[in-house]
Amino acid sequence: MSDARHNFSPTQCCIVGGGPAGMMLGTLLARAGVRTVVLEKHTDFLRDFRGDTVHPSTLRVIDELGWLDAFLERPHRRLEVLGGWFGDKHVQLVDFRGLPSRYAFIAMMPQWDFLDFLAARARLLRTFTLAMRTEATSLIEEGGRVVGVRGTSPDGPFELRADCTVGCDGRHSTVRAAASLAVDDLGAPIDVLWFRVRRDPAALDSSLARIARGHFVVTLDRGDYWQCAFVIAKGGAAALQQRPIEEFRAQVAGAAPILAPHLDADVRSWDEVKLLTVTVDRLTQWSRPGLLCIGDAAHAMSPIGGVGINLAIQDAVATANLLAAKLRAGIVADGDLDAVRKRRLWPTMATQAAQLAIQNNVLVPVLSGAALEVPLPVRLVSAVPALQRVAACLLGMGVRPEHVHSSEFALTP
Repeated sequence: MSDARHNFSPTQCCIVGGGPAGMMLGTLLARAGVRTVVLEKHTDFLRDFRGDTVHPSTLRVIDELGWLDAFLERPHRRLEVLGGWFGDKHVQLVDFRGLPSRYAFIAMMPQWDFLDFLAARARLLRTFTLAMRTEATSLIEEGGRVVGVRGTSPDGPFELRADCTVGCDGRHSTVRAAASLAVDDLGAPIDVLWFRVRRDPAALDSSLARIARGHFVVTLDRGDYWQCAFVIAKGGAAALQQRPIEEFRAQVAGAAPILAPHLDADVRSWDEVKLLTVTVDRLTQWSRPGLLCIGDAAHAMSPIGGVGINLAIQDAVATANLLAAKLRAGIVADGDLDAVRKRRLWPTMATQAAQLAIQNNVLVPVLSGAALEVPLPVRLVSAVPALQRVAACLLGMGVRPEHVHSSEFALTP
């Protein structure tokens, strides 16, 4: 790579990371007239084993932007109810059909399609720039304030100065590490092994959770195949992967018989199985002068409930609502950045507390090999349809759902 340094033109907001939080925030700010650059280190969005659940809260945001009909033209599958198997007992826990019909379901759509959709809309705006294969590696600081980033791009090293820099670069955030923001690790007793198995079109059971004594398998219906998650005790992957792959397949088939017909052909070796190290944490401070972190960069979520992407979207909407006008006017103060944390801390804490409770009270006993018994709260919810609708509101809309402020985002492309 050449030693020459390429400089972007200064911008009002530099967003590091083109995931759900970064792309949504970039789109909203650009629609509000804020000059915005999103930096994404990869060539495209096409990476497997990412969250595919577009919850009702995110569908509502897209609807408020006027794009829902176009969004749902993309291939997706709808989940109107969520349930699972405890051994041979089926439970139904969530019923979204009581929500407004426009978003009374989870849309199962590969995350790359979701991000491509946002990128296509945002690129129509003159105030939006998406720089692919462009990685921020450090911060530019002057007088105790972050004033931009340095990094690498196809044209060589670069500097990008910005009135505000937002870290949306995930749980292994370069931005938050460079800013020395303290992280509170809340603990996660599980990890997840991801793999895929062909789906028989005649298989009508779309249950998500399949639980046997000692084993917990999640099956996500992607149409012609199942995206599968095999939950294991924290740190147990190395020992498991020392065993023959046949033992793993037997454990999966025991918990999820629906996968058995294609397991041998589709999971031939450990090369087809990928480890996701689960982390549940959050920053004690989300901002510094000139810098803000949101989404997984501010709070890594457990995969339980698939809510990480949707919490990140809610962060982005709140950030745009709070900061767009001030960024456009060039008057963002340090307290304005901390207002995002104050707005989003409670829903983050509440969601993580619920995830930790499920981890500790459901997953840990199952993985320990304890006698398989449907927990009383699960039996109660499964027996009472009204409670399933309550669960749908909590899971689908989240705690403190955000609305797009139409007065700020009126520049519809």
